Amino acid sequence: MASRVLPLALRLAGRELRGGARGFRVFLACLALGVAAIAAAGSTAQAFRTGLAAQARQILGGDLSITVNLRPFSASERAIFAGLGAVDYAASVNAMAQAPSGDRRLVELRGVAGPFPLVGQVELSGAPNLARALAPVGDVAGAAVEKPLLDRLNLKVGDRFLVGNTPVVIRAILVSEPDQLSRGFALGPRVLVRMATIENAGFLTAGIPFGETARIAIPPSVPLGQAKARLKAALTADGSPPDWRIEDRSNAAPGLARLIDQLEFFLGFIGLASLVAGGLGVQVAVSAHLEARKTSIAILKAMGAEGALARDVYLIQIGVLALAGVGLGLMVGAAAPLIMGALIQNSLPVPALFALYPQPLLRAGAFGLLAAAAFSLGPLARARATPPAALFRRQMSARPAFSLELVGAIIAAGLLALLAIATAPTPAAAAVMIGGVILAFGLLWALGLGAAWGAGRLRGLTRGAARLGLANLAGPGSAARNAAPAIGLGVALLSAVVLIQSSLLTQVAQVAPRTAPSLIFTGLSEDQGPRFQAEVGQAFGRPLTRETWLMAPFFTGRITAIRGQPIAKTRIDPGKRWAYDRDLGMSVLGPAPINAGVIKGRWWAADYAGPPLAAISADVAEGANLKLGDLITIATLGRDIDARVAVIRRVDLAGFGAGFPVVLDPAALAGADLKIIAIAKASPAEERRVTLALGRDFPQVNVISVREALASAADLFARLALAIRAAAAVAALAGLLVLTGAIAARAQARAREAAVLKVLGASRAQILTAYALEYGAVGLIAGIAGVALGAAAAWPIVTGVFEASWSLDWRGAGALIVSAAVLATAGGGAAAFWALRRRPASVLREG
Repeated sequence: MASRVLPLALRLAGRELRGGARGFRVFLACLALGVAAIAAAGSTAQAFRTGLAAQARQILGGDLSITVNLRPFSASERAIFAGLGAVDYAASVNAMAQAPSGDRRLVELRGVAGPFPLVGQVELSGAPNLARALAPVGDVAGAAVEKPLLDRLNLKVGDRFLVGNTPVVIRAILVSEPDQLSRGFALGPRVLVRMATIENAGFLTAGIPFGETARIAIPPSVPLGQAKARLKAALTADGSPPDWRIEDRSNAAPGLARLIDQLEFFLGFIGLASLVAGGLGVQVAVSAHLEARKTSIAILKAMGAEGALARDVYLIQIGVLALAGVGLGLMVGAAAPLIMGALIQNSLPVPALFALYPQPLLRAGAFGLLAAAAFSLGPLARARATPPAALFRRQMSARPAFSLELVGAIIAAGLLALLAIATAPTPAAAAVMIGGVILAFGLLWALGLGAAWGAGRLRGLTRGAARLGLANLAGPGSAARNAAPAIGLGVALLSAVVLIQSSLLTQVAQVAPRTAPSLIFTGLSEDQGPRFQAEVGQAFGRPLTRETWLMAPFFTGRITAIRGQPIAKTRIDPGKRWAYDRDLGMSVLGPAPINAGVIKGRWWAADYAGPPLAAISADVAEGANLKLGDLITIATLGRDIDARVAVIRRVDLAGFGAGFPVVLDPAALAGADLKIIAIAKASPAEERRVTLALGRDFPQVNVISVREALASAADLFARLALAIRAAAAVAALAGLLVLTGAIAARAQARAREAAVLKVLGASRAQILTAYALEYGAVGLIAGIAGVALGAAAAWPIVTGVFEASWSLDWRGAGALIVSAAVLATAGGGAAAFWALRRRPASVLREG
């Protein structure tokens, strides 16, 4: 039987497809849009990953990289490195650069030695090579500097300036370094000199926070894993605890790789949400197509055809068109990164290799086909289950019985969610986000039903065009049921991005400058504290108060054991592991500081002199499940200190206060020669005065401008958020496509309604107003609900993930609501105009 039915179904489906896909334009557009977004996100991320992998040795600066902080490498360590291959060395320290005019600016001073760079080239302007750029002029060291420093200090090639107390001469402009990506963010412009220059200047001495890195190029015949294992074994042979960090070329820029993963997940999720929103367009298009073919279906059934034949005819058509829509989306998604690469590849800060990558395209295609199945099988089940008599009466069964088609739709929806979770870099986060989309979709669908029900109750209280509009809104073909969920979901995604962006920009541009320190001072010794404080107060021209000034001892240390047991990093929360796998900035304080943020415990007395006590941040405590009274071991200043947790506190890194993750009581480090760190709130004019004043008496003190860092962060975030906002607009476009499909699906019915109304005496203005009110109400309801859902999603991300203050961008939210209402109203007006342009007689004869 099946062998005879299938060829007939193919023939009938082929005949209908030859008539064109006019009714499936929205179907094709919705599928293509979502698939293209997912494919483009995946292909772009793969281009960046491939680019990073292709230049991994250049990004790292070799095959292996070893970094230590606060000390240089020992002679024995250097011998171990030399035994593995060619080695170069680089040391970095923050210092103040001062121009002859007196202007000063924090810079990252980097000294290099050996055959630097082992891989790649340093790009310079003004010198033929690095050796010439770093060659001294007489007894003054040569330097290559980044252009922002020249602009800030009004310098040019050939000029001299001071770094700390050391004079250098600018011999070239530093354009780029091959290992810049692996080193990450710098607090100031980079100044590149010979290693001997910073050694002679005293920057590599105890107490100064510097770091030294060795990069090794291993022979091609030696496997990378074997060389890394040999290096670790040799460095730990004496049993001393490791204070170094090793990276290899397989993970040259781990932070950047994580960022690419998260960006792909976020953009891919927007594409998936667009596909889900567009799923309603798919459902509307399939339902409209089956509605237009209901007479053909009825004839087939009346002539003895089984429901399966009718289902197969239209299933084949939908399958072919789904393949076409997915194929169109894949072509757009594959081409978009190639076009982007051709336009902006040379200006990208990250290496990228744009090409056709099968894996992200196959994944996007699978998403598209599963979405098509999930949203189109339901209408097919309704058509198959409807008896011929109902079809001849132009009625479709509203509630199909449980059937094979519905089972298939449920399975497809489940596989769609599982595929999204399985391919996400963080499955748990993906599951939460997908659950959120499903919940939002359900709420919007329920809201659409509620709006239709409410319109039915209100229409009796109105007259004229308003009554007609409410009647349409309450009717069986209401756009509130079909278009409102998709429009609302698109607005929700777009509003979530807008509200997250506006809150973070407000935090960076307005809140942080008010609450955070304006200046941070480092490089002070304890005996200089009183004189330094007096100098700052004199430069400010006002008294220094607890609310605007804090000076505290500063040292670095690492938590090496908890409750007497060595740290087991696998038991530490990955999000809090930063507190246990590297050195932390710490302090010793007597009385509780301002904004101490104590959550649990009680701060020790100012004159406490018992066993060491510690106040730790909540993040540090949560990472290792630390409780009050637990013992932590801190390795610092060449010894181990066992301290009891006495206080767990909330540390506001963006606020003014003692933002140290670990604070010890003063007796714990009594007699130690500690450095001092100070923070201050200052106006731009005060900032400039104190920076210039300190150049005379405290040239070794680094002045870090938080205001400049916040401005740079705000600019970077604004540019990144603009791209993400554009991607989120794809979801809103999917909602508009669904609205277009809903209008198109009811076009013939609306034409008959308009013709009847005109015959009964309704004016063109009344009909236009009724349609505009109906669709405007849908847009307004969907816009308000979408913004509310977007705010509900954005709030926990802003306050929980970014730990920032929540602020609602009323202007942006209002613009989204108005835009949704205006666009929907315009769609209703277009539908009315199309219906009114036809003569009533011809329309009624067709009906």
